[in-house]
Amino acid sequence: MSQSPVGDLTAKGYEPPRNVQFSIFLDNRVGKLFELLEIFDEPDMRIVAISIADSADYAVVRLVTNHSNHARKLLRSHQVPYSESEILVVELGKGQKLTKLCMHLLSAEINIHYAYPLMVRPHGAATIAIHTDDQLLAGQILRRKLFNLLGERDLSDHPSFGDSFGPTEN
Repeated sequence: MSQSPVGDLTAKGYEPPRNVQFSIFLDNRVGKLFELLEIFDEPDMRIVAISIADSADYAVVRLVTNHSNHARKLLRSHQVPYSESEILVVELGKGQKLTKLCMHLLSAEINIHYAYPLMVRPHGAATIAIHTDDQLLAGQILRRKLFNLLGERDLSDHPSFGDSFGPTEN
């Protein structure tokens, strides 16, 4: 009987790569988003994903950075209230579709609370952030179905769309 390496494809003992999403509550006023984003305007800091849900009076900004520990320090030092949650970052490689991702999670009765695209493509494929009601199980299922799950380190050294397309302003 031959033995093959078990690796991290098995459900037992596997934890998906961790990514931190910061949720910031902002007054819906001119310039507030700019003020928030300006906090992260540092040479080694990059916002790799952002989602904004707004209403007449306020907005909830969800963002993912390439260095969550540093982002946390920046938010604290600027006295910006925030909350954190874990998200999965899933790469949709060749032949993989969003419908398949949803089908696999649906078959396990895992709800997707929200999803939004990333502004980086570390391996050239579409990449999506998802938050589910069971991150661990969702990560295990997607990994078993051969979806590539990315961690913060995978997002650190790659240009964003704004950095890699078209001319830049001087």
